Amino acid sequence: MNARLPTTDAEAFTLTAEQAIGRIAVELPGATAVFRRLKLDFCCGGQISLAKAAADKNLDSGAILAELALLERSDASPTITEPGAMIDHILLRYHEVHRTQLPELIRMARRVEAVHRDNPDVPAGLADHLEIMEQDLLSHMQKEELILFPMLKSGGNPFVNQPIGMMRLEHVDHGVALDRLLALAHDTVPPAQACNTWRALYAGVAQLRDDLISHIHLENNVLFPQFEAAATPGCSSGDCACR
Repeated sequence: MNARLPTTDAEAFTLTAEQAIGRIAVELPGATAVFRRLKLDFCCGGQISLAKAAADKNLDSGAILAELALLERSDASPTITEPGAMIDHILLRYHEVHRTQLPELIRMARRVEAVHRDNPDVPAGLADHLEIMEQDLLSHMQKEELILFPMLKSGGNPFVNQPIGMMRLEHVDHGVALDRLLALAHDTVPPAQACNTWRALYAGVAQLRDDLISHIHLENNVLFPQFEAAATPGCSSGDCACR
């Protein structure tokens, strides 16, 4: 699973109903949205087990575990290279994930900045920056989904380098935004006194960073090169317009 925060516990984290709900919130980015929807207190009441928290609310801990298990994501790179299958993987593994993770990160960042505004370590400005990143990513992904990806799935064309080039430029901008994100989040290292929401926020930011880097790598280094060379014909004729 991506972006786990270091833990002082001797045992490795395993998702079970006996785990403290607060620890699950910190170790499993995205879990906070599930707990918030179910009105399970992972912050101040985070020391009790998921099983007890669910029982206190008359909820099925097994069903909650099944939902949480869907949030666990592998770091392994896909073995597929066929363009259509890779695009489908990118849409499911990254586009859908970004659309889910960013609103929850923004909500937690707003909460942390408001509750801990007097703490010198508070990540001031993080929520605003995440909102900017969300808007930029939504626009970027929409252009890929509506224009570039259908073009690539149909086999590309001699002009495909233009939209690919635009996406590469925007990827550079995303990299700059990631640098700023880590600076605002103090390299995702929470202070010793940080509450579970603060720790979960930084775990989610770290996962967003890892996901976005992997997302950009797959497009820049695996998907796009399959079309760029073919879309750049040689200039063998005497009247080549490239001269």
